[in-house]
Amino acid sequence: MTRRDDASGGDGDGDGRTVAIVGAGAAGTSVFAHLVAALPRAGGRPVGSVLVVDPSPPGWGLAFGDDDPLLMCNSAADVNSLLPDRPDDFVAHLRARGWTGAHDTCVPRAAMAAYCADRWADARDTAERAGVTVRHIPCRALSVGLTGGPPRLRLDDGAELVADDVVLATGVHRPRVPRGFAAFTGHSRYVDSPYPSARLRAALGTGRRRVLVLGSRQSAVDAALLLCRDGHRTTLTSPSGSLPAVRLSLHAPPRDFPPLERMARLDPDDPLLERRLTRCVVEAVRLLGDRPLRAQTSLAADPVRRLAEETALAEAGVCLWPGVAVAVIEALTAFADGLPAERTLSLMRRFDWFTGRYLTALTVVNARRLLEHCASGALRVAPSYPESVAFADGVWRVSAPGSGPPETYDHVVNATGFQPPEVSWRADGTELLLAPGDPVGNVVDRLEADLRVRRAPGAPPERVWLAGTGTHVRIPFANHLRTVTRQARWVAGQVAARG
Repeated sequence: MTRRDDASGGDGDGDGRTVAIVGAGAAGTSVFAHLVAALPRAGGRPVGSVLVVDPSPPGWGLAFGDDDPLLMCNSAADVNSLLPDRPDDFVAHLRARGWTGAHDTCVPRAAMAAYCADRWADARDTAERAGVTVRHIPCRALSVGLTGGPPRLRLDDGAELVADDVVLATGVHRPRVPRGFAAFTGHSRYVDSPYPSARLRAALGTGRRRVLVLGSRQSAVDAALLLCRDGHRTTLTSPSGSLPAVRLSLHAPPRDFPPLERMARLDPDDPLLERRLTRCVVEAVRLLGDRPLRAQTSLAADPVRRLAEETALAEAGVCLWPGVAVAVIEALTAFADGLPAERTLSLMRRFDWFTGRYLTALTVVNARRLLEHCASGALRVAPSYPESVAFADGVWRVSAPGSGPPETYDHVVNATGFQPPEVSWRADGTELLLAPGDPVGNVVDRLEADLRVRRAPGAPPERVWLAGTGTHVRIPFANHLRTVTRQARWVAGQVAARG
C-alpha cells in the first residue's frame, strides 16, 4: 500500500519535491527546522511537502522524551540549542517559560523534549504558511527501497511512502547485550534498558526488590537513581568497577584553546599519538588556572570514596577540567573526521582514560544523590563483574570472582547503553534496512564528507543522507548535540538546494 496522498512529490505530480525525515528527536527536529529555514533560498524544483516519520511525537524521542524529573540532561543549557547559529536559543526558550537558572546548569530532559517539540511546531507553521505541506507519520520506518526511481520508505504498518530525498536521523534503539547475559535478554526478570522509566517501574512492580544493575556509567547512574528513589536495594556492577568523574556541568567552552587546535596537525599513525593528545588536553586545562590536573581529581581505588572526593572537589570550585570538555570533544571529532572506522575505534580506545570518565562525567547533583543512597545502604558498587549467572527458584544467582556464595537478586537491569544505529544493504542491493533483526547484507560502514549513502566506495551518492548518531561510522561523539545540529544544518542546506 503506497500513501500517495502523503508522497505527492515522489510521484512527480508537479507540486514540488517530497522530503522524508526519519526520526523526530533532537536530530530530526534540527534537520526539519534548518530545512524550513533554507527553503526561501533554495533553487531548482522547490520542496512541496515534508514527511516526518517517527512513532513518537515530535521531540519526545528516547534521548529526551522521558518526563521523570530525576532524569537530567548531561550537558548545560548553553550547549543544547538546536540551532548552531543561535547558541542561546534553548536558554531563551526556558527563560520565556519562567526558568531562572544559570546558563551553565543542567535541566530535566523533559524540558529539552518540550523545546524540540516547540521548535518543530514553529517550523511546521512556517512551512505551511509558505505552502509546504508537513505531516508527522506515527510509524517506524523499516527500510528505504532504492531501485532506480524515487526512494520508497517501507513502514511497520505495511504502508509505503515515496519521497525524492530521505534524511535518516533515527537515533539509538537497540540496547547492548552485556557480557554473560545473552541467554537472558527475553527473561521476564531482565529489563533491557532503564528507559523509558515508566516501563522500568512497571517491570519491577510494587514492593522492595533486590536489583542488579549492569553498568556503571550514565545509563547505570540513571537506573540507580530511579531504583533507589522507589525503595529498591540496588547494586551496580561493571567490568571497570569505575564510576564517572564529577563536574558541575558540561558547558560551552569559555575561551579558545590553542593546544587543542594543535590536534589537527597530529599524525593519526604516530605511535605516540595517545601521549601527544594527552599533552594537548593537559596544556588546555592549564590555560584555565594554575591547579594541576592531578589535583583536580581523586586517585582513590574505592569507587565510592573516589566519588565522594571528586564531588567535594567539584563543590569547592577547584575542578577546572570541565571547562575544556566540550572543546576536547569537538577537537577529537575534527581530528578523527574521515578516518577509517577501525582507526577511529582504535583512537577512542586509546583515549578512553579521558572519554570514558571525564567526557561522560556526572553532574554534582547526581553525584550527591548517589552518595546519599550509598550512605543509606540502598546502593552499593560491586567490586567485580559476574563470572557466572543463573535464574532458579524465582531469583537470579550471580557469582563474582572470589566473592564466595552466589548473591541473589529479584531483577537484573541492563544499563550498558545502546548499540550505535546501523544501516545495511539488503543482499540484492534493492533496499537499505533500518530495523534491527532484518536480514543483513552489507553494513554501511563508511560515509564521505557529504554524509550521503553510497553502495560502495567511489559509487555515486544515493538520495539518502545520514544525520546524528548514525554518522558514527565517520566521526566519534556522533551524539554530541553541537555536532548533531551542525550536521543537521549542513544536510538540510544540501537537501534544500538539490532542486
